[in-house]
Amino acid sequence: MALAELGAIVLDCPDPRALAGFYAEILGGTIEGDADWTDLRTPTGQTLAFQRAPDHVPPTWPSPGTPQQFHLDLTVPDLDEAEQRILPLGAKPLDTNAPTRTWRVYADPAGHPFCLCAC
Repeated sequence: MALAELGAIVLDCPDPRALAGFYAEILGGTIEGDADWTDLRTPTGQTLAFQRAPDHVPPTWPSPGTPQQFHLDLTVPDLDEAEQRILPLGAKPLDTNAPTRTWRVYADPAGHPFCLCAC
């Protein structure tokens, strides 16, 4: 028997509603909350939460100076199509130049690394 159940994945950021909106455009779902704490309830039932951190320092992936603490893997059926859709939302390419790989690394608007992975 498990001791706990995963409630939410929480990302610190300077603007919770804006970052929730970014991920809602990618994952779908509904946004709830306020300027300090915002939940994105995804269609799969998982909650991605965003907490205001005024002094947030984004990771400098892949440099260890300000290392990433974790990242999200988002599965998509077509990497090229997904990339074309996330870039206008504010995603920034970090490691996307290996055309034979089945994953690409981006940063969200608050600087958190995430991967698009071919399913």
